[in-house]
Amino acid sequence: MTDAVSRRDCANAIRALSMDAVQKAKCGHPGAPMGMADIAEVLWRDYLSHNPGNPSWFNRDRFVLSNGHGSMLIYSLLHLSGYDLPMSELENFRQLHSATPGHPEYGDTPGVETTTGPLGQGLANGVGMAIAEKTLGAQFNRDGHEIVDHYTYVFAGDGCLMEGISHEVCSLAGTLQLGKLIVFYDDNGISIDGEVEEWFSDDTAKRFESYGWQVLSADGHDPEAIAKAIEAAQSESSKPTLISCKTVIGFGSPNKGGTAATHGAPLGEDEVAAVREELNWPHAPFVVPEDVMQAWNGTEKGFHAETEWKEKLVVYEEEHPELAMEFVRRIKGQIPGYFAEKADEFIQQCQASDDNIPSRKASQNCIEAYAALLPELIGGSADLTGSNLTTWSGSSPITQRDDGNYIFYGVREFGMSAIASGIALHGGFIPYTATFLIFMEYARNAVRMAALMKQHSIFVYTHDSIGQGEDGPTHQPVEQLTTLRVTPNMSVWRPADNVEAAVAWKAAIERNVGPSSLVFSRQNLPHLDRTGEQVNAIAKGGYILQDCAGEPELLLIATGSEVSICLEAGSALNEQGISTRVVSMPSVDVFDAQDQSYRDSVLPPAVRKRLAVECGAEDYWYKLVGLDGKVLGMKRFGASAPGGVLMEHFGFTADNIVTIAKSFD
Repeated sequence: MTDAVSRRDCANAIRALSMDAVQKAKCGHPGAPMGMADIAEVLWRDYLSHNPGNPSWFNRDRFVLSNGHGSMLIYSLLHLSGYDLPMSELENFRQLHSATPGHPEYGDTPGVETTTGPLGQGLANGVGMAIAEKTLGAQFNRDGHEIVDHYTYVFAGDGCLMEGISHEVCSLAGTLQLGKLIVFYDDNGISIDGEVEEWFSDDTAKRFESYGWQVLSADGHDPEAIAKAIEAAQSESSKPTLISCKTVIGFGSPNKGGTAATHGAPLGEDEVAAVREELNWPHAPFVVPEDVMQAWNGTEKGFHAETEWKEKLVVYEEEHPELAMEFVRRIKGQIPGYFAEKADEFIQQCQASDDNIPSRKASQNCIEAYAALLPELIGGSADLTGSNLTTWSGSSPITQRDDGNYIFYGVREFGMSAIASGIALHGGFIPYTATFLIFMEYARNAVRMAALMKQHSIFVYTHDSIGQGEDGPTHQPVEQLTTLRVTPNMSVWRPADNVEAAVAWKAAIERNVGPSSLVFSRQNLPHLDRTGEQVNAIAKGGYILQDCAGEPELLLIATGSEVSICLEAGSALNEQGISTRVVSMPSVDVFDAQDQSYRDSVLPPAVRKRLAVECGAEDYWYKLVGLDGKVLGMKRFGASAPGGVLMEHFGFTADNIVTIAKSFD
């Protein structure tokens, strides 16, 4: 740093770019970037290990802007540091198809590690990244060979800490002793509604100390204090660290700084001019002096950091060749070449069996078979392991062993699901998480974010219908299947037996373009007889399970526990002279992805008499049965009674299906 280019000059570049971009877009949040600029300058220029020339370098430090409304902070940092984010993109802030959307979006902008919009979820993703770093390091690092060794830094604001998810994930982070997780709390005392002391009076320091965190404080505008806090955080290896930084929101704004007026609106032309004078920043909008750009540029430093790591990796490969090969495969996200064949063998074994078991038990059998082939599978349940059946013989809790592969999340459905996204984003693992299907509602936004980011995360949901019984309507899902199915990028499977469960798990493991939801029953489901051709067709999402002689006049379409009931009804209808085809549809989205000829072969367009049967909300199924078809589903919430009693009470019986089928004109 030369005398001509001070730290404050570098920080003011962030402030100017942020306020100018927001002003040009006529919307946005200038306050947080202006307030946190000094913290960001110290972290990014002196401590963050990253390579602007290769944003995906694996051993980079991860940086998460959890208070994502302050997106111009990270866009400014990326541009100034030398990432492929030209000034034209900053000038195009919040515009269609720009690389600078309103909130940071994974995949849109080089250097953005995760999509942060809903407050608190970036913090949760950061916890997941820290879990992944610690666990992957324990699995692959050897004496003298620290090939996985990086920090996860998170910026968070009052809003992130007010959201309940922050309690869930920070509590767990303390329990897991994630020493390489460092969170900067922007303690500016302001949110959209004004001064937060009227509605947020927590003693944040004591709160995090009770979680088992190291808690530090610093003046967020004092570079020396910030640097000292970062070094203290890095020196604490057994606890995550919260650095509480007192800042002034909208720092540099003489008339609006320190107030909610800078939070979520442009400063206005007059105030922007006043800021320039206040900060002694005479440069035109979107102009950064060359000496400041040079002081910021991190390309050379980043190149050397990555090169040094690659040299370590070469030595590691020489001493541990097999581990090195496995490590490279894992961080590239490659499924072993033998997996598909071994999985198909397991599927055939399932078909050859005669297991009348709950599909949740079938799911556990799948985990047992597939996890033995895939060390990257890392599982967990939100305090329902014994009900979700998500452990296997090789499960080892990471709470007891660093190189474990199973997380006991406690009752933290929301946090669990967002942590899983962080693990997936980090790389080296395929996470699966589990809870009851009804409790997906607690996690709904994190599930949506996984889909938005197209992350390879597997959501296991058990107790899938009124068939779960006596716990009653509070625990019996109705609308949740539809919610999952209409979520873009989400693949949903509801298997009818152990064979469909095995196919569903294989599909979820191999699918790396988005998350999958695997939905399983509590109650026993009968094993279904199939031909080899039918077994192969399961992977197409929907297939003919039972057919009639000649062309069908009626189609029965079902999923999960209702398939066997439809088989019984189909047999009765065929005996009564009504040519009936029974179609099992474990995954509608996968079926929809098949070519038109296959879909028409299963559901002939000319057959208008169609009845869909599922213990869930009815409306979704009209896309397959059409206006002439009918749906037997749930029109109301469930009730408390044994599952079998409820199935009969709500009409999910073969006799009722036959009656409805005969009611077609």
